[in-house]
Amino acid sequence: MRRRPEERPGVPLRAPDSVMRLQRMGASFQTRLSFMRQLVRRMCREKWRLERLRFELDSDGLGAAVYAAHTPARTYSLVAFTHGIGAEERTDRVIAEAWDATFSLFDGVPEASDIERLRENTPRQEAGRFRTSELTLARANKSMRLFGHAVESLAAGRQPDADRLADVGYLMRTTAVYGSGKFGCADREKIAARPEMRGPFQAELLTVYLIRWMSLDLVNHLAQCRGGAGSAKLAPDYARHLGIGNATGLGMAPFLIRYPVLVNNWVLARETALARVRALPATGAGEAAGFMALLARARRHVGEWNVEDEPQTARIRRLQADLGELARWCPAGLAGRCPWDSLYRFAEANFSLEGQEFTVSLLLEGHGPVVDDLGEEMSAPAPSRLRPDMSLGELRRLIEAHYGWALAEDYTRREAVERFWYYSEEKLEPRVGNRHSEPGAEFEMPVAVARDISRLKARLLEYDESRAVADFLAESPEYRNIVWRVQTAVRCPYGEIRDNLIGADRRPVDILRFKLAFFGVSNFDPKSDLWTRVNMYQGAPLPDDIADGTGEAWAFPTRPGGVSLEAGP
Repeated sequence: MRRRPEERPGVPLRAPDSVMRLQRMGASFQTRLSFMRQLVRRMCREKWRLERLRFELDSDGLGAAVYAAHTPARTYSLVAFTHGIGAEERTDRVIAEAWDATFSLFDGVPEASDIERLRENTPRQEAGRFRTSELTLARANKSMRLFGHAVESLAAGRQPDADRLADVGYLMRTTAVYGSGKFGCADREKIAARPEMRGPFQAELLTVYLIRWMSLDLVNHLAQCRGGAGSAKLAPDYARHLGIGNATGLGMAPFLIRYPVLVNNWVLARETALARVRALPATGAGEAAGFMALLARARRHVGEWNVEDEPQTARIRRLQADLGELARWCPAGLAGRCPWDSLYRFAEANFSLEGQEFTVSLLLEGHGPVVDDLGEEMSAPAPSRLRPDMSLGELRRLIEAHYGWALAEDYTRREAVERFWYYSEEKLEPRVGNRHSEPGAEFEMPVAVARDISRLKARLLEYDESRAVADFLAESPEYRNIVWRVQTAVRCPYGEIRDNLIGADRRPVDILRFKLAFFGVSNFDPKSDLWTRVNMYQGAPLPDDIADGTGEAWAFPTRPGGVSLEAGP
């Protein structure tokens, strides 16, 4: 019987105790298994037809537009509304009440009555009324650093300044993209069985792709209104380099704690992909040359990654040095046996965490035929039910086998329990407080898995191990969720963040980067330990590229005007 590559001796999956630590999670990068990458490959492979159905904007860019994505089986339509708002109303905070643009992703092609209903409700966002015909709800603001400059340049008949364009990287940034049943929109179950929507967050990410298209059209429209016949349109290479920005804070972090089965499936797919590539026995001259070309482009991409955050700047500089070392290693290293395993081992022994995780992204990029099928395994079925018949002795053994990292912490230390997570009543946003100096710890969100596991273990010592979980929970129902997590851990080794999330030295931004990397974003720009800016779909193909079935290879984009290199298949 032929073994699958990941089953070969000597190429095991990386251990959860390494992969699921915050420091490594906070060094994550997109891969070809990231959800945006999967969506774009499907769009190109199936040659989705992208069509602008309506574009009713005045000379100030205000009005409505509809963009359709025609898949082989059905159509999805972005219904967009643009608004005039004052500078004081423009904010990335989730509590904003006005935005430059608001959007709904409609299941099908909307009729005139649907558009009028959405015209009334979509600008109101959470306060609106929506139906199951709406799959997502979103809003976005212009990038004031670039939007006006782009319009002014194009109106004058010239392209925007390439350095300025590359420095910002987007014309608009989303402040929220809601799906999965929020505010009356369709539940996930409505679309989960559809092939194009089966993967995680595909409806939300299709929404963002169409918003990107709309933002490019909006700039071209305003430039033409102002410059007339002498105006220019964004050149294709300039347009491809523009993505959609996003500012992400603590609101994204609790998701990773709430859904351990889903997180496990994400990481397991990536780690299996890495093991498959590492197990390949040899590489040909053409494949090695393709990897060297990809590495050259990736080095330029990293060289253009500029942030104000000093710690991240230092990490980027070390990453640049790591990739330089990799370029020197490759000519001889790729000629040996199991070259991809040797390459990863070299990175693991010599590189920073950022360098190691970037190497994972490089290794997967050129091996689509080997790894792409794993994208089908990154969703999760309905969560398993708690097993009330399990003995407390078995439960204790599961804790000892899978949660040694949690039991190793001393939670009597003030520093170990310094932080607590809560929802702000005034701002309706997640916050992190200091347990020892701020009120509100009684409203703590259930993110302290490590501490709660330790408490559960201590509580179980008071019970006869022959008793059932049902008996225990009847007397201590507050442990129900944490007991379920322990029972789940046996089949989800990558489902837990293996750190104490309420410790004084933990950085929530590491959790955000981990999740965003699985989305497929680039240009992480941390603004504090609590939030980051990123770019979505930078370098992605334009609608015409999708129609041609081209443009799948868009990892590691570089500024317009640079040397163009194609990535692997």
